[in-house]
Amino acid sequence: MKSTSLGREFDRSLKNHAGFGQALRNSLTMAYRGLLKIRRTPEQLFDVTLQPILFTLMFTYLFGGAISGNVESYLPIIIPGILVQTVIGTSIVTGVQLREDMDKGVFDRFKSLPIARIAPLAGALLADTVRYTIATVLTFVMGYIMGYHPAGGLGFVAIAALLVIACSWAVSWIFAFFGVIARTASSVQGISMIVLFPLTFLSNAFVPVETMPNWLQWFVNINPISHLVSAVRELTNSGMIGFEFIISLVSAAVIVAVFAPLTVRAYMRRT
Repeated sequence: MKSTSLGREFDRSLKNHAGFGQALRNSLTMAYRGLLKIRRTPEQLFDVTLQPILFTLMFTYLFGGAISGNVESYLPIIIPGILVQTVIGTSIVTGVQLREDMDKGVFDRFKSLPIARIAPLAGALLADTVRYTIATVLTFVMGYIMGYHPAGGLGFVAIAALLVIACSWAVSWIFAFFGVIARTASSVQGISMIVLFPLTFLSNAFVPVETMPNWLQWFVNINPISHLVSAVRELTNSGMIGFEFIISLVSAAVIVAVFAPLTVRAYMRRT
């Protein structure tokens, strides 16, 4: 019994003092685990495969004529908006699945393994970047099929895609924090929707800011989602990297700087 107890203490010491290299390897392993979960339950990808298609079709044909006069003129406006809304929206899944794994005791089993304690959390966040990539590619493909041909060229489209994925990964730290502190997966989803819906719909993603009431325009103009949408439009439609691109990266960095330590601290306390 005494030797078993000493062995457990030794394993715990290894996990608590894991170096960066070990933590990185363990995190990549956990990210691979997340990808295996997607392969075994492909329905997890329904939101990032069907949502971009449905949203692009609905918003374009519903609002295209009313806002821009025709669908072709509306595509350069709506495709970046749909892209940001879809990819940012999928980051909610990070917190929901994290809470589900914690409720099922999966993370308790990880505690018994000689791995870095941060690895399950970091691995989940890394694995979800695949979801963001799928949603990004499908949105651009759907737009191209409908007649959207970005004037910025393929290179700037790739930069726009990387920007959206990076910003979505940053936002996923917010929902990961909710996933750690919330009591149930459904509450994580509910809280996340309350936060995300005003940010995405009270932005310039779907309609011009000038058409909104004056009292609402001030919020839309400072909304980080609006800056990200504008940055994507500048990249894809004009081939330009400007202020909106910089402010989007700065906003993402601030989110990570604030919520990554909060999430890790709360996660360490819970596990």
